Amino acid sequence: MDPTTDPLKTPRAAGLAGVAFALLLAAAIVLMRISVPAGDAAAAATIDQDRRWAVQLALQIVPFAGIFFLWFMGALRAHTGEAEDRFIATVFLGSGFVFVATLFAAAAAAGTVLNEQAPSDFGRHYAYTLLATYAMRMAAVFVLATSMIGRTLGVLPRPLAMLGTLVGLFLIVVGAGVPWSELLFPAWALVISLYILRVRRTTASADGSGRP
Repeated sequence: MDPTTDPLKTPRAAGLAGVAFALLLAAAIVLMRISVPAGDAAAAATIDQDRRWAVQLALQIVPFAGIFFLWFMGALRAHTGEAEDRFIATVFLGSGFVFVATLFAAAAAAGTVLNEQAPSDFGRHYAYTLLATYAMRMAAVFVLATSMIGRTLGVLPRPLAMLGTLVGLFLIVVGAGVPWSELLFPAWALVISLYILRVRRTTASADGSGRP
């Protein structure tokens, strides 16, 4: 099948999926942060009904973020074609799958606050450990692998590849110790997605197809 006729194999599909993922994950992270404080137990024990809705909304958003991320992964891999290095591609896929699984686990742990009048210190720390330490480190590996593939195959410009390398290194080394650093990952995905959409639009205009 011609890749230009299959919407799942076009850069536009990857870009749209990436934008949706970035916005949904950022929204879920913000809702989790404001509804389940990462401070001491005394501060965390005052989650009232006005903030519990944020946890419920985040739990509804996370599965859709994971779905769009998987679509984003598939569309990106199809875009790189068969020229990708198998070792890097394995790291790319493995880190992406583990990220999604850990993200779901972190959301489930955060959801335990809905079953308690006050969230337990263990459950709160467990949720943040899964999100900031494990999920974000897998996200860092995904960013590094994507940047390496993009630089090697020339599908990403050098500045974006370098940006991804810096974001990946920051998340994997010091991200867990910096509050709100989790937002770097959806921000990076949004930048990459917007770049892919711009390239798609430029290519379509150059081909005279008139399609976005």
